[in-house]
Amino acid sequence: LKALFNELEFRTLAKRVFNEPEDGQLTLFEEPAEEVEKAELRTIRNTQHEYLVADTSDKIKEVVEQLLQAQEFCFDTETTGTDANNCELVGLSFAVKPHHAWYIPCPPDYNQTLEILQILKPAFDNPGILKVGQNMKFDLTVLHYYDIHPAGPFFDTMLAHYVLEPEQRHNMDYLARVYLNYEPVSIESLIGQKGGRQGNMRDVELSLIKEYAAEDADITLQLKHKLSSLLPEAGAEKLFNEIEMPLMPVLTSMEIQGVKIDVENLQQFSRDLEKDLFSIENEIYQLAGERFNIASPRQLGIILFEKLKIDDKPKLTATKQYATGEDVLEKLSGRHPIVEKILDYRELMKLKSTYVDTLPQMINPRTGRIHTSYNQAVTSTGRLSSTNPNLQNIPVRTERGREIRKAFIPRNPDYILLAADYSQIELRIIAHLSGDQAMQDAFRFGFDIHAATAAKIFKVPIEEVTREQRRAAKSVNFGIVYGISAFGLSQNIGISKKEAQLIIDEYFRQYPGIKTYMEKSIATARERGYVETIMGRRRYLPDINSVNANMRGFAERNAINAPIQGSAADMIKIAMINIHRELRNRNLNSWMVLQVHDELVFDVKRTEMDVVKPLVKEMMTNALPLSIPVEVDINTGENWLEAH
Repeated sequence: LKALFNELEFRTLAKRVFNEPEDGQLTLFEEPAEEVEKAELRTIRNTQHEYLVADTSDKIKEVVEQLLQAQEFCFDTETTGTDANNCELVGLSFAVKPHHAWYIPCPPDYNQTLEILQILKPAFDNPGILKVGQNMKFDLTVLHYYDIHPAGPFFDTMLAHYVLEPEQRHNMDYLARVYLNYEPVSIESLIGQKGGRQGNMRDVELSLIKEYAAEDADITLQLKHKLSSLLPEAGAEKLFNEIEMPLMPVLTSMEIQGVKIDVENLQQFSRDLEKDLFSIENEIYQLAGERFNIASPRQLGIILFEKLKIDDKPKLTATKQYATGEDVLEKLSGRHPIVEKILDYRELMKLKSTYVDTLPQMINPRTGRIHTSYNQAVTSTGRLSSTNPNLQNIPVRTERGREIRKAFIPRNPDYILLAADYSQIELRIIAHLSGDQAMQDAFRFGFDIHAATAAKIFKVPIEEVTREQRRAAKSVNFGIVYGISAFGLSQNIGISKKEAQLIIDEYFRQYPGIKTYMEKSIATARERGYVETIMGRRRYLPDINSVNANMRGFAERNAINAPIQGSAADMIKIAMINIHRELRNRNLNSWMVLQVHDELVFDVKRTEMDVVKPLVKEMMTNALPLSIPVEVDINTGENWLEAH
């Protein structure tokens, strides 16, 4: 394979697959940015450049003339903060060719800044010009509040690098060091280190901010030229152009829309939790026979393992303290009633501190809503993550945890929430990728897949499957492609390791296509150095041939599950792009507002429900055609819990 790559001159790809460093470049799989000596890096001080300030309407018009004549331009915003939905524009920078850029300062007066942006509007509005940026979602959100809505096409260097090297970092400073051998001016050198005393860009004198901001646009444009040439060789053009770039404006819209929170509901919930915590606290003290700090792992360990002697051989942490993590306590929960109470206490404390008391503080004073931030370039699988708040971590397993969703409500009485959730999408993708006839039939006939699996494994009619058998089958269905072992399964469902191994063996006998898929995925990874999703999203696995068994085993598990997780991610992303386009093309006043796991949540105008509901169902069902039916569960409600 290596010889073939060399013959075809796939040099960059060969270096990625075989984990070799490039001459003077960084490797795909290592973190070598720090290896480049600072003395070798180019900087603004030793690199010829022409960065100009355009601070009059005539100068700005001259910039616009240059932008309108270009096939592409790079732009970047400077702001007073990092919350795009609640900051002010300090200035904009533009570049149309390397080493040349302009900086346009914006005054604190909102109306004066609006006037400046109206001059720039023709360049932003022109669909014939490619707009280039780094983390463009931020810039588009900032500009929205100044009535500027740039027309595509777009090229985001952060996302280009993400599809090329999903495991790496994607910030501009890192990319500049790796691809341009250049060390940009750091923001900390202008406004100080993060913390209470950090200033903002409004405080920086014009001569300094001009160099920093113009450099951003210049370097980002240079990165675009580098990265765009790498996309075809890495087989990433389609993924970039058809999924990641079209998704960026969709996520921008979702972040701008935000979602309303029922503050009164959360305040009442907080009071209820306070009472429950007080009650559980006292029960714990009674069971312990003394008062102690429940939140202290050290004190808790002494109570559990020295005073109550719950475990003869308690686990120790690296610092030789007793281990009292959730995984440890769950295994000990049947040995003493105090353990269950401590787990309850921790769950309620986390709910209260992380969500119930924190969500109201996240409400944007400008909009009155919460604007979660979607991270498009974080997970190596292609799935989205979110912060402020982290929607993925909102608890769903317990009744109390699910109540958090009750606080997410429509924007006003004319609206209602609609939640659309893919049903068992990863298992359907496994059935599609593996081509296993038995699993595909179960989905085609509309069976409960876990009950159908249990019936096959335990050799009973599907209607006679017990709750325990279904639970065991569910653990195998979800665990098998993530490399669950007989020991892991035995721990999950409370049976012996021998019984668990028999279940796994029978599973593979009943679903032989799954076993074949797993073996083929590992073989493909060994041969190519990567696996890919239905849409061609690659996951590079340099450790697939490692002599270290643990590293090799981890890579093998990723070889099996990355195409499944990644295809599910691609599917929901395609659905989001298509739904957003349809909602906007039809001039509807309904909006996609949340995405979490395999679920989309919409703020739907009641009068538009008859249009939106079938539209969402059709777009989600047909986003990525599979060889078996795709099912979408849709519900509506006055809050997210009701709609879910």
